[in-house]
Amino acid sequence: MAFFGLFGKDKKETLNKGLEKSKESVLGKIGRAIVGKSTVDDDVLDNLEEALITSDVGVETTLRIIERIQERVKRDKYLGTSELNDILVEETASLLAENDTADILDFDAPLPAKPYVIMVVGVNGVGKTTTIGKLAYQYKKAGKKVYLGAADTFRAAAVEQLCIWGERVGVPVVKQQQGSDPASVAYDTLASAKANDADVVLIDTAGRLHNKVNLMNELTKIKNVMRKVVPEAPHDVMLVLDGSTGQNAFEQARQFTAATQVSSLAITKLDGTAKGGVVIGISDQFKIPVRYIGLGEQMTDLQPFNRQEFVQSLLGSL
Repeated sequence: MAFFGLFGKDKKETLNKGLEKSKESVLGKIGRAIVGKSTVDDDVLDNLEEALITSDVGVETTLRIIERIQERVKRDKYLGTSELNDILVEETASLLAENDTADILDFDAPLPAKPYVIMVVGVNGVGKTTTIGKLAYQYKKAGKKVYLGAADTFRAAAVEQLCIWGERVGVPVVKQQQGSDPASVAYDTLASAKANDADVVLIDTAGRLHNKVNLMNELTKIKNVMRKVVPEAPHDVMLVLDGSTGQNAFEQARQFTAATQVSSLAITKLDGTAKGGVVIGISDQFKIPVRYIGLGEQMTDLQPFNRQEFVQSLLGSL
């Protein structure tokens, strides 16, 4: 039986439900990998490797996991296939721990700065603005004063969508006309937030994967202008990725980490997809902590990432 601790039974149930399709897919493949085998041998490991790669864990990360299991087999001399799931969970969670994917405290935890500034980046369609809205809801629910900045000024729908979330959640949105300088919007947002003693500021940015140099310049300019108001801003550059796109999410992570210094990840749309393994691969390959995962449409379905619970829900025995 899982020990829920601070994670909470409701969150665990949401996580299990959100990862249901991914779990059925990956465990089905692992089941086929060990069929007819009683011990973990080279054939089982080869089949497990294929199962993990085809579950979007990624080649490099899969090889690291297989290497760890091989070490366990050598050390323990005899490993039955019945133990494989538990070992897979242990070694995968351990790998994520080494890659600085620390479990994130809940929304009511004290923040390291005031205002705490999160600049959110990612392409259009990944759930970036929705993630901002859900974060705003969770922070406000935890008693924090939140401001939103509509710095994606190139797409009229982006500003409109953020304003709808602001109204829904009951938090102010700072905006300018379409086509305005995004850095100017970010400056105004921080100035208002600081003057009104806000706790959290979430800045939406343009979701375009255009020329990397232009993207880098734009994001650097936003950062520099924000620092005139809050010298350490942004405290977090959060990249939002759509987990349902599998390997395409890896490519987006590559593009954005090359263009700016990304410090955290939010991986959305994990419910209804069989590609949950992508969370493990991305956090391992890019050595960037996953902070939040999206598991549904409800405002409460954006969860702080808990590596042990996630891996258990994805890879643990049925």
